[in-house]
Amino acid sequence: MRNDTAGSKSVAPANRHWRGRQDKSDEALIAKVAAGNRLAMQVLYARHHSRIHRFLTRLAGDGALAEDILTDVFLSAWRHAHRFEGRMAVSTWLIAIARRKTQAVLRRDADEGDGRKSEVATGARFAQERKDRGTPMRDHLMRLSREHREIIDLVYYHQKSVREIADIVGISETAVEIRMRDARRTLSELLEQPATPEASA
Repeated sequence: MRNDTAGSKSVAPANRHWRGRQDKSDEALIAKVAAGNRLAMQVLYARHHSRIHRFLTRLAGDGALAEDILTDVFLSAWRHAHRFEGRMAVSTWLIAIARRKTQAVLRRDADEGDGRKSEVATGARFAQERKDRGTPMRDHLMRLSREHREIIDLVYYHQKSVREIADIVGISETAVEIRMRDARRTLSELLEQPATPEASA
């Protein structure tokens, strides 16, 4: 099983001196986090939490669950920042952690057969759909399979390359391209469908 730190084989030294550095890049922040700098962690969170939360919400289909996973994602980033090797962008690394955390939670819930959580998730999706009424694209995205939804999300909302998506999802670049093509075709078919009376209300 892959751990929470995609592409994290080498260990970055935690005793580097970053005081006075003006580098405000994500990579510099991660190095400071690895050295135990809490302020750097706060900046990293502020910079990325909104997009990660949207990704989690679309992937899990449950805003409350996404909040819980979001906390776990950044806690994991704090604990494992010293293992970040820079093979991928920090945003890609965080999304990879978020994806694995979500999959683990969804698998656990499926194994437990928690009907109550399913009802909560269904209610959350319904509430979100009501909130997003008038934005048909979001509605169509939620009708895609989870695999297709995450591909569309990573391409269009996070502007990730095929290579980066392959790292995040853990599949080949060819498989990413095939999945992307199928997702676009399915989404196109959904968009071509006439609006229902409820959707236009």
